[in-house]
Amino acid sequence: MIPMRTGSEPTTARSALRMRLWLSLWGLAWAVFGTVAFAVAGRPGWASACGALTLLIAVDLTQIVRHLHQGPHYQPGRDIPPYRPPEGP
Repeated sequence: MIPMRTGSEPTTARSALRMRLWLSLWGLAWAVFGTVAFAVAGRPGWASACGALTLLIAVDLTQIVRHLHQGPHYQPGRDIPPYRPPEGP
């Protein structure tokens, strides 16, 4: 059974964007390191795979930063009542 909504969810909700930002930065550092290390070691296949991962992480980082710069979106206040539960047939 799904518990009823209490109405406090919008005020208690937290975003994981900052954690995702730091994890992406950590992953970006390792992907760049892997790209350079494999290129120096003469492994072009692994270097290109790490390079593709670096590009993917960089795109994700731009999206994360964009969402962080947008700021918080509208959330109903305490004076807005919770949604009514669906009525059965």
